[in-house]
Amino acid sequence: MNTGLRTCRRISGLPHAARLILPPLLLLAPVAHAQTAAQPGAQGAQDQPPDVQLDPQLAPMPDIGVAWPDMGQPDSVTLMVEVPQTGTPSATAEPPVQLAAPETADEPAEEATTFADAGEERRYTVTLTGVDDIADAQFNARFNELSVLHLGEGKPANLAQINRRIKEDSDLLDRLLRAKGYYAARVRGSVAAPPPGSDRLAVTFRIVPGNRYLLSSVDVKGLETTGEREPKLRAAFPPKPGDPVDADAILAGQASLTVALAENGFPFGKVDEPEVRIDHEERKGDLDIVVNPGAYRTFGRIVMADESLFSARHVQRIARFHPGDTYMASDVEDLRQALVATGLVSSLTMTPRDAGDGEHVDLAIDAKPAPLRTIAGELGYGTGEGYRAEVSWAHRNFFPPEGSVTLRGVLGTQEQTASFTYRRNNFRRRDNVLTGLVSISNIKRDAYDARTLTFSGSLERQTTILFQKKWVWRVGGELIASDEADAFSNGNRRTFFIGAIPLSLTYDGSDDLLNPTRGFRLGGRLSPELSFQNSTFGYARIQLDGSAYQPLSDRIVVAARTRFGTILGSTVDQIAPSRRFYAGGGASVRGYGYQAIGPRYGPNDEPVGGKSLAEFSLESRIRFGNFGVVPFVDAGNISTSFLPRFRDLRIGAGMGVRYYSSFGPIRIDVGTPLNPQSGDPKVAVYVSLGQAF
Repeated sequence: MNTGLRTCRRISGLPHAARLILPPLLLLAPVAHAQTAAQPGAQGAQDQPPDVQLDPQLAPMPDIGVAWPDMGQPDSVTLMVEVPQTGTPSATAEPPVQLAAPETADEPAEEATTFADAGEERRYTVTLTGVDDIADAQFNARFNELSVLHLGEGKPANLAQINRRIKEDSDLLDRLLRAKGYYAARVRGSVAAPPPGSDRLAVTFRIVPGNRYLLSSVDVKGLETTGEREPKLRAAFPPKPGDPVDADAILAGQASLTVALAENGFPFGKVDEPEVRIDHEERKGDLDIVVNPGAYRTFGRIVMADESLFSARHVQRIARFHPGDTYMASDVEDLRQALVATGLVSSLTMTPRDAGDGEHVDLAIDAKPAPLRTIAGELGYGTGEGYRAEVSWAHRNFFPPEGSVTLRGVLGTQEQTASFTYRRNNFRRRDNVLTGLVSISNIKRDAYDARTLTFSGSLERQTTILFQKKWVWRVGGELIASDEADAFSNGNRRTFFIGAIPLSLTYDGSDDLLNPTRGFRLGGRLSPELSFQNSTFGYARIQLDGSAYQPLSDRIVVAARTRFGTILGSTVDQIAPSRRFYAGGGASVRGYGYQAIGPRYGPNDEPVGGKSLAEFSLESRIRFGNFGVVPFVDAGNISTSFLPRFRDLRIGAGMGVRYYSSFGPIRIDVGTPLNPQSGDPKVAVYVSLGQAF
């Protein structure tokens, strides 16, 4: 579909209106200057080859008319050149160059300034006058992009080159003004001596826009066949009589009407190019636009060209529409994004096809598979976690559709783990994820040493970068056998058998998953657990999280976070060390070691965790382009009672650096403890993807 306007001129007094049909007007932006220095003298300057190369691949700019000359006015654009003399010409020198347009009845020509060397190259500046009320951001952006003067503004140019650029930019300004509805504008370009304090010539365009043409009639033809949907479709085309003849507004209305057809059950609807008939005597225009809506349709079947990745039944589960629903192009686009988000397709084609029954439109999908196997590795070091190497192998569609398996191994100074994970995305319905896990691990921390066998499963509704959701929930089950030692066991190991039913619910009212700048988040977790170690006892782990984000300006966001946790039932020494609360580290209180905050016990002053947790964070995120700095302060504490105590808060502060990549911010935080305990580090460094909270 073309995006131009067909424009014709209506001439009063003729038996038949003369018409001129224009194709879409392309404003080609110059992309290079192949300038050659001109020789002194008028002839040398005039014989130079053109200094601008045009790129024909640029997108079209809307145009709705032709500059029809007013009777009695000259057709040409007036050019005035004023250049300071650079020296006293000798008696044998060639005559100096003089460029001046002839005087007109309305505006006398300015006196041209001569200069001796037409080939001298000088830099210049460009100024527009007379369009302050017209030149909005879009007007200025188009002129700056397409202006040949702006393209060569940083390089010296001689008089002939500047003249050619003035002529081209005068034509450009005339087209830009006509796109705004000013058909009788006069554009006058001139070059003057450098202003005081500058060494650059002053190129100035003096513009008289004239009166803006208005629409005298707007006729949208073809919508009368759409029945009860006609009022809604007509409302999708905003231009009305009395509005300016504005190309952008008219073309935006054309696009809006095209979208409205596709959103209201007309998948094969078409909107022809708008046609504007201009009457220069009345300074008005008549707008006609023809619509071919086609037949009304509802969704029919989903038809897969190849079901090796997905079956049509599975794709229908993912879709947010059902057979019989009104066809909406936005529903089709939503399904396209959901299929791309699975990571299983490399290319995807979705085509509406008439079902042939006079009622439905089927959706034909051709999906090409992406590489399904992935091998990943990771090497790293973390304070409190030691050196660590991880390798994993994954097949993302081992059990079609969307049933993935992952084998993972970790080898480190403080952790050795092997695990198998089964995961099925879009389980039974859109966005539901079913997960099963079997793992065996040996983890040695300052707080405890645990050898653990875990069987777990969960059903959850997840949020992703592509589809950030307000509400997220998770229901799971865990069976754990763990042999553990901590400071309370005096070097003796204890074996725990634990069954748990973890539940969680989160509300996300922020504007971004990885880099929120406004809004808030609230989350709660509840895990009733039954433990056997010499005797059977039960307890419940509860945790509440909240964060808020408030922009102070375009560059500064203040973020705050709080977390409270408690374990109801039992005592600290009875609960398995790996199930207690801990604080300290990059996702907790920065500046302190991992799990290092809280009560300590034994001859080695080892952290033992606790039954309650309180954490607070405040930071200011200051952004400069793709980089930013984040001063922060964190506080937190662990208590052995079921309610947290605030009098022994450990406080850390520091500075972070952010690099805002296309997939989210990469953060590096450096923190230091303000009231450290014995053995706490003086500085801690944390690196991760995404903001701290």
